[in-house]
Amino acid sequence: MIVNFDNAATTFPKPVEVRTAVEQAVRRYASAGRGSHPLAKRGSELLYATREEVGAFFGAQPENVVLTANCTHALNLAIQGVMQGGGHIIVSEFDHNSVLRPVYALAKAGRCRYSIASVGATPEETVRNFAKLLRPDTRAIACTLCSNVTGEILPWREIGKLCQAHDLCFIADGAQACGVLDVQLSDGINILCTAGHKGLYGITGTGVLLSDGKFPLPPLMQGGSGSMSNLPEMPPYLPDTLECGTLNLIGAASLRAGITFVKQRGTGHILAHEAALCRRFLEGLREIPGVTVYRKEGRAYAPIVSFNVGELPSEDVGEWLGRQGFCLRAGLHCAPLIHHRMGTVTGTVRFSPSVFSREQDVQRLLQAVRNLAAHPELIGTNTG
Repeated sequence: MIVNFDNAATTFPKPVEVRTAVEQAVRRYASAGRGSHPLAKRGSELLYATREEVGAFFGAQPENVVLTANCTHALNLAIQGVMQGGGHIIVSEFDHNSVLRPVYALAKAGRCRYSIASVGATPEETVRNFAKLLRPDTRAIACTLCSNVTGEILPWREIGKLCQAHDLCFIADGAQACGVLDVQLSDGINILCTAGHKGLYGITGTGVLLSDGKFPLPPLMQGGSGSMSNLPEMPPYLPDTLECGTLNLIGAASLRAGITFVKQRGTGHILAHEAALCRRFLEGLREIPGVTVYRKEGRAYAPIVSFNVGELPSEDVGEWLGRQGFCLRAGLHCAPLIHHRMGTVTGTVRFSPSVFSREQDVQRLLQAVRNLAAHPELIGTNTG
C-alpha cells in the first residue's frame, strides 16, 4: 500500500466530492464566455460560481478572483505586474523559487532591485528585519506565509500592517497556508496567490490570484478573453485582463468542490488533525538516534516536518522510503535560501500529512525510519 505524506506538494487522495465534480464537468461543460449557446452559458455559470466560492472563502469580490494554472502562474502575474514600472521589492529567505525567480529575472534584466529579509527568532524581529530594508523606491513585499520546507509561519498580518503603513503592495504566497490556516485579504494582503491542488483539494493545473483591487495588474499574456473582442488589447478590468484563452473548467469545478469540502470540514479541524499527526511524528523522530529535526522551540509551524537521517543524503532517504511505500518529498523543495541558512546542503526529507492521513500510517513510517537509522546500509537495497 502506498501512503502519501507529500501533501505539501499535492494533496492525495482527493475528496469524493472533488472526484465527482471532475467527472460531472467532463460530461457537462465545453467552454465559457465563448458564445450564447447553452454549453457556453453553462460554463460561464460554473466559472462565476467558482469565483463566488473562492472569493467568499478568502474575502475577495468575485470579479477580483483570477483563475490561474497554478500558484507560480499567479505569483508571476502579481510580481511582474506590480513591478512593471521598476523600483525595489523585498522578499524573504524562506521563499519558494516561485517568488525568487521572477524577482531575480526582473533584477537581472535591470527592471527592479530587491532585498532579502531574514526571518528572526520572534515575529517582532522578523517584521523589524523587513522594515530595515525599506527604501524610498520600495514598492512591494512578496513573501510566503509559511515555509514549504519547515512549515515555520511568518507573521503575515504584521507584515501586512507594515505594508499598509508605507503604502506598499503586499503579495502573499499562500501555497502552503491556504486551506489549513485562516488566511483573508483583510489580513493586510493586497494580492493573495495560492495553489488549487494543495490545501484546497482541487486537481493539478489550478491556482488563484485574489486582489483587493488597489494595485492594478497589467496582463502578461495577450489573447482571446471572450469579452470586448473589438479591442486590440486585453480588456482593462479583472478578471478578464489576466485570463486569456479557454479556461480550465474542469479545474474550476474541482476547485469549487474542494473549497466546499474544506469549509465543511473547517480549517480549524483540518489543522488540528494534521498538527496532531506532526506532533506524533516529531515525538517518534526525537527518540531515534542520529535523526535531525528542523524545528525550533517557541516558533509557530504549519503541519510540515523536515528531517534528515544521519549523514545520508535526503534524496537517498526519500527514495528508500518510497520503496517501503511512503511518499515523502526530499531535496531542496525549490526553496534554496532556507537551506543555505540551515546548512542542509543536500536538502531535507519532508513529511506533510493531509486531512485523510492516519496515525497508524505515521507509526509505520516511524518504524521504517528507525530501521534505516539503525541500518543505514539499507540504502541501495530493496529491503525494509
